[in-house]
Amino acid sequence: AVVNALSELLQVEVRQGGKVYRQSYRRGTPEAPLKETGVTDKRGTQTTFKPDPEIFETVEFNCDTLANRFRELAFLNPGLRIILTDERPDPVKTFDFHFQGGIIQFVEHINKSKQRLHDHIIYFSHEKDWLKAEVALQWNDSYSETISSYVNNINTIEGGTHVSGFRNALTRVVNKYLSESGIGKDLKEGLTGEDIREGLACVISTKVPEPQFE
Repeated sequence: AVVNALSELLQVEVRQGGKVYRQSYRRGTPEAPLKETGVTDKRGTQTTFKPDPEIFETVEFNCDTLANRFRELAFLNPGLRIILTDERPDPVKTFDFHFQGGIIQFVEHINKSKQRLHDHIIYFSHEKDWLKAEVALQWNDSYSETISSYVNNINTIEGGTHVSGFRNALTRVVNKYLSESGIGKDLKEGLTGEDIREGLACVISTKVPEPQFE
């Protein structure tokens, strides 16, 4: 619906129940009723659209922007395959994104050019009452933290309760371990969250019904 509203022209072709249906729209308004156009043994939907120049300053697609977003979606949805083809250049550019390992491979991607402090990527997930949370993390030898967070596949750049909750829990758990194991006996005080997250590469993905975005 959003793509339709932002398109000068849009055409949808649906293959379902052995038949093919097609409908065209102009700036969100149907040009004609839904029409049956043939038979098929396939299933799926094909959407073709042209962005509306009355809404956008430019209607030229940036392939790198699309590739980065589709790569994210493939990381966040294990098993999903997304193929992106840019037919404008010569030769044609094609990207094939498919990550069975999900956000574990996402963290590998973030740390691929960095010196990792441990080989094993820490991963855990939990589901409760239609909510799902996944976290994958690994430290590298850099001084900065990289936390990428998502709610229902949407990048929450400004963070949120899922990020602040993770940070607080990580600080508490690490300091508890230092205290109980005796490793931190020579420390005058516990480590701060900033100390612990130095060099951290982390991906947080949550699935929430009816989230509140700001």
